[in-house]
Amino acid sequence: MKPTPSLSPLPLSAGLQGASTAPETPEPEFELEAEASAEVELRALPMGAAQHGQRLDRALADSVPEFSRSYLQQLLEQGAVRLNGQTARKASQRIKVGDSVLLEMRATLQSQAFRPEAMALEVVYEDADLLVLHKPAGLVVHPAPGNWTGTLLNGLLARDAQASLLPRAGIVHRLDKDTSGLMVVARNRRTMDALVQMIAARTVRRQYLALAQRPWQGASQRSVDAPIGRDPRNRLRMAVVDLSAHAGKTAKTDIQLLANGEAGCLVQCTLHTGRTHQIRVHMAHIGHPLLADTLYGGSASAGLERQALHAFRLAFHHPSTGQALDVRAPLPADMQQALSCWGLGYNPERLAA
Repeated sequence: MKPTPSLSPLPLSAGLQGASTAPETPEPEFELEAEASAEVELRALPMGAAQHGQRLDRALADSVPEFSRSYLQQLLEQGAVRLNGQTARKASQRIKVGDSVLLEMRATLQSQAFRPEAMALEVVYEDADLLVLHKPAGLVVHPAPGNWTGTLLNGLLARDAQASLLPRAGIVHRLDKDTSGLMVVARNRRTMDALVQMIAARTVRRQYLALAQRPWQGASQRSVDAPIGRDPRNRLRMAVVDLSAHAGKTAKTDIQLLANGEAGCLVQCTLHTGRTHQIRVHMAHIGHPLLADTLYGGSASAGLERQALHAFRLAFHHPSTGQALDVRAPLPADMQQALSCWGLGYNPERLAA
């Protein structure tokens, strides 16, 4: 796609208009894993005085610092490490002076994850420095356990040769697998560094549309200011926590009611912070779990089987030109259908700024 020549208003699916910015914090940093050779390489690692008494995994990390501990741990688990001629799988095993370690450097699923894979990507804005794309629900952003292939990162590597020169292929923030919507991606290192700083400075505005269960009650506008941390009862979830008793970070979400019905409501959410699962956790906390968000108490209905959350707006100043970008994406078909099942509708032109 060629760079958009001007910033005049476009249809809502890719609108570019002047916009002010508002606070937001960055998503957690990604960690790239080192590439391993596609072919097997045997490497002998003599253990000297410096390694004496160390755990095996630490000794390996010190001996081959060009590879990540995560990759070396995978080799251990796969039986690719021999200690004094015997297969060693226990990371905590202690090393002695004079021990002989033979490391079989081989490709793992994780080390092969950062490879190009052609896929259709819906790019709604692009220029020489960055692009904004519309991620569909179901697409994983970054390779991780259980999803080493078929991710957005793989698609970006296939789409643009420059992406291979950037950490995370230029990805500066992420959306959950089953959340749809807009993401900005850098196309060069200068722009990537600038976008990361802008996110840290809370000058990138991201807004979401969500379908929440149960009828809304009370004032149509509400601000939820409640810290979020790992759920102490279920480590797979996040939760509102008491910071005096549990680790966590402050989190604030503004919520605006757009439509209300007997089964549930449509709301617009604006983030002041960017904690993991923030909107999902805050909506569940106030008694309105997102439709089909089973992790946080929602249930599938109205034909929807993924959490009803859509990043519909990105607004920020272009890091190179300073021009204000305001990119918007319409509500996806599955959420529109669910809204119709509830007998509700909304006017996208009346969304809060």
